[in-house]
Amino acid sequence: MKSILVQIDEVTYRALSQVAPPKSRRRAQFIRNAVRKAIREAEYARMRRAYAVTPDSESEADTWANPEDYRR
Repeated sequence: MKSILVQIDEVTYRALSQVAPPKSRRRAQFIRNAVRKAIREAEYARMRRAYAVTPDSESEADTWANPEDYRR
């Protein structure tokens, strides 16, 4: 696993300490989850923009007429 050093302002540090206290070792996991969430949201935004520019044609679009077809 790679390590990075991030500097944050005092207000953000205090807020982070409230939701992920350093003694509970939850802080690193909290930050990893926040980064993953931000990356996922950026990827979804990129996909939405791509579909807005080039939407599926009517023949390619799923109708969702039979939801059972989409169950895993």
